[in-house]
Amino acid sequence: MISGQKGVAFRDVASGRKGRALQLLVERYGPGSDTGAESYHHDAEEAGVVLRGTLELIVDDVVHVLKPGDAYYFDSRRPHRFRNRGRTNVEAISVNSPPSF
Repeated sequence: MISGQKGVAFRDVASGRKGRALQLLVERYGPGSDTGAESYHHDAEEAGVVLRGTLELIVDDVVHVLKPGDAYYFDSRRPHRFRNRGRTNVEAISVNSPPSF
C-alpha cells in the first residue's frame, strides 16, 4: 500500500514487476481527503473508473464530478488533482502508462 496525503491510499497491483508498461492502482480516498493542495503532473496517460462514492477530478482547473460507474482519461502531463468532498469513502481503479511511481 502506498500512502499519499492523509486519508488517501493507493495499492499498486503489480508493484515490483520488471518491464511493465502500465501501473494499475486501487485507490481509496477518505471523507474530505485529497491528493494535495497543489496540482501535480507526471509523464504518463491516466484512466480510471469510480467504484464507490463521489470523486472530484480537477484537470487544468476544470472540476469534473465523478460518481460510481463514471470513467476518466487524460494526459497526466496536464496539472491535475483528486479529492473526496463527500462524507463517504471513495474507491476507484486507475491505470497509468507508463508507471509514474
